[in-house]
Amino acid sequence: MKVTFPHMGTMSIPVKSMLEELGLEVVVPPPITKRTLDLGVKHSPEFACLPLKMNVGNYIEALEQGADTILMGGGVGPCRFGYYGEVQEEILEGLGYDFEMIILEPLQGDWKELFRTIKLLVGNIAITKIRSAWQKGWAKAKAVDKINRLANQTRPYLLKRSQASEVYEEGLELIEQAETIKDVETKLSLIEEEFNNLDRNKNFEPLKVGLVGEIYVVLEPFTNLQIEKKLGEMGVLVDKSIYLTDWIEGHIFPSFLRQDQKGKKVKEAAQPYLNHFVGGHGLESVGETVLYSQKGYDGVIQLFPFTCMPEIIAESILPTVSRDLNLPVLSLTMDEHTGEAGYVTRLEAFIDLLKRKRRKEVVI
Repeated sequence: MKVTFPHMGTMSIPVKSMLEELGLEVVVPPPITKRTLDLGVKHSPEFACLPLKMNVGNYIEALEQGADTILMGGGVGPCRFGYYGEVQEEILEGLGYDFEMIILEPLQGDWKELFRTIKLLVGNIAITKIRSAWQKGWAKAKAVDKINRLANQTRPYLLKRSQASEVYEEGLELIEQAETIKDVETKLSLIEEEFNNLDRNKNFEPLKVGLVGEIYVVLEPFTNLQIEKKLGEMGVLVDKSIYLTDWIEGHIFPSFLRQDQKGKKVKEAAQPYLNHFVGGHGLESVGETVLYSQKGYDGVIQLFPFTCMPEIIAESILPTVSRDLNLPVLSLTMDEHTGEAGYVTRLEAFIDLLKRKRRKEVVI
C-alpha cells in the first residue's frame, strides 16, 4: 500500500510523519505548480471550487508516482467539501486510475472513528503505536505553525525582509527531518533563535492585517499567491485567523482537551451579524473580523474560492461589520483565472488605504 493525500499548506509534514510512524509507505504529491492546477482544471467540473481542482491535480501527480491509496477528508453541512471525496473518486476512476480512496469523516471528538480508519489502513496495531504516531505528528504540526507565525511576526521589521522566508523554509526542512519529539523541540528552539538574530529596524511600526476566509485558500500559499510573504515584504504584519492545529483541535479533539475556547469567542463576536452556522468557515470569517478590530488591527483581508457559498454569505455581511467598526475589509476570490498582476495591485491599493487611514487618525 502506497498512501497519498492532498497538499494544504504545510500539512504534508505532520501527516507524512504520522503515516510513516504507522509503518505505511507514503507518496507525498510533488509541490503544487501550474501543472497541478492545469491537471485539476482539465478534469474537474468547471463550477467546482478551486480546492477541489487542486486536490485532483495533487492526486493525479501522486498516482503517476505510484500511489494506490488516497486519504481524503470528509465534511458536513452546506459547504460542498462534504462531497469532494466522492466527486474526486469518480473523476479519477473515469480517467482509468486504479486506487482505493479512504474518506476521513469529521470525528468531532469521536476518536473511535479515527482508530477504525487507522486499522483499515494498517490492520491490527497496538494503541501505543497509534498514540506514538499521533504525538509525533501533532508535535510537528504545532512546530510548523509556530515558525509560520514567527515568520509573519518578524518579516516586516527586518532590514532585509526576504531573510524571514529563507529562515522559514530552512525551518520547515529541519522539522520535517526531525526523528523524535525531542528532536522537533530542539530544532524549533534553533529556528526561534535564528529568527531572533536577524537584523531589525527598531523604529518601525508595521500595519497589522488579519487574514480570514476559507481554510484551504488561507493556508495554501500557491492558491493565495503567497499573500503572507507579499504583505510582509510590503512592511505589513500578518496574522491568520486559522492554522492547521486550530482546525485539528476544533474537529478532532474532545472538548475537554482543547486548549482554549477560541471557537466560543468567535461565535460570540459574530453574534450581532451572523448567529448561526452557514457551513465552512463563513461564521468564523465574520467573528474573526470583529475580533481583529478589537485587537487593534488596521485591516482584514478575506480570502476564498470563487463560488464558495459560506464565504459569499460572510462577504455580504462584512461591509456592515467594516462600517460599524471603522475597519477596512478587502474580499478576494481565487480561481484558476486569478492573475497575479491584478491581485498585487489590489493588495497595494488596500495597504495604501490603510496607511492613509492611520496617518489621518494620528493627525486627529
